[in-house]
Amino acid sequence: MIKKIFAACILFGVMGVAVVQAMEKDEPKSDHLTGLNVGLTAPDFELKTLEGKTVKLSDFRGKKVMLNFWATWCPPCKAEMPAMQKFNEESGDKIVILAVNIDPEYDVAGFAKQMNIHFPILLDEKDEVNKTYKILTIPTTFFINEKGMIAHKHLGAMTIEMMREYSK
Repeated sequence: MIKKIFAACILFGVMGVAVVQAMEKDEPKSDHLTGLNVGLTAPDFELKTLEGKTVKLSDFRGKKVMLNFWATWCPPCKAEMPAMQKFNEESGDKIVILAVNIDPEYDVAGFAKQMNIHFPILLDEKDEVNKTYKILTIPTTFFINEKGMIAHKHLGAMTIEMMREYSK
């Protein structure tokens, strides 16, 4: 009797997993992601760089933009920085990388120097852009097309291959 109950529980468990997975296959992946979704216009913002220069997202309309949200204390953020720098070097002026730092109270300049980063790092000192983009996990990266629309979104660290693919 116990064997039959145990077998029935396993059978119902497997069936439940199969049903959930089948239902998820029909839903677009972007619906599962937190924050702003693909297809929306990327909200404009204005932030200062490490050097004190003011940068607006709308300044780059007509260009592709890789907008990355990160923090110095975040291991996946640190892990993807070398790939971002390499991607920046190989992209030249075809793709603009804007890295929005959400923890400017830390030594962001020291971090950038240590990691040998040469793309613009923007400081979200008032946490406004972070809230506008509804960032719940870092790193989060948006790929914005020439028209200012969110073309791709990725949660978590990326490889350079992913960056190349998303920026096509």
